[in-house]
Amino acid sequence: MTGLDLSILLKECRQNRLTAQKYLYESYADKMFLLCRRYLKNDSEAEEAVQNCFLQIFRNLHSFQYTNEAAFTGWIRKIMVNECLQYLRKKSLLLVPAEDNELALPLSEDIFSKLSADEIFRYITSLPTGYRTIFNLFIIEGYTHTEISILLGITEGTSKSQLNKARKLLQQTITQKQQYHAGKKSG
Repeated sequence: MTGLDLSILLKECRQNRLTAQKYLYESYADKMFLLCRRYLKNDSEAEEAVQNCFLQIFRNLHSFQYTNEAAFTGWIRKIMVNECLQYLRKKSLLLVPAEDNELALPLSEDIFSKLSADEIFRYITSLPTGYRTIFNLFIIEGYTHTEISILLGITEGTSKSQLNKARKLLQQTITQKQQYHAGKKSG
């Protein structure tokens, strides 16, 4: 979709044209579902979040000033992330334990080199909710620890600690799985 097309589409959505709203939804729903699914434990929760978010998007579209497609995508991603965080808070799933002072553990890039995108997605979604949320916010969404601490009502140190624990757990899980498969091949 070109910038001009999106600009026109958004104008038509603001005028409550159902075909435009349907087209906008269909253009972004799959990507936004995957975003929500990284935060939420199952498909039905993610689908519900996407539906709720698009209702918010259509209600608040009048307040969005279109500059380019990247800005629009960023705007809806922010709405999706906030909806997921609200859902986790409401269900009391976003309990992040207090910080402990561990040294930061780098996540080895080569550990992912042999994995498909689906495998990486499965590993991330298998993390405990607090770890997964902070991992997604920092690594994938690009939030800073300061922003995460404000969003989640935790300290920056807790955010850093939880990210470190998430990385460590991911690395252990992937390494164990790779060792298991290597053992099966040699056996």
